[in-house]
Amino acid sequence: MKQSVVREKSDVELTESLELELENYSRMKKNHAVSQIENPMLLKISKRTIARLKTEVRKRELTKKEN
Repeated sequence: MKQSVVREKSDVELTESLELELENYSRMKKNHAVSQIENPMLLKISKRTIARLKTEVRKRELTKKEN
């Protein structure tokens, strides 16, 4: 998910996406620990998506505080 797509989401959509991505990441990580997943790069992509979502959530929190 690109940063431009993340910026377009509303606050509710952002938190829902973050929760869903966290669940998917933990599931993939457990599956990878038991047996190799087909594409281990998906773990890296998922971590980056989570970071983008968290960054946007934090950015919005800070802008609300300033106003």
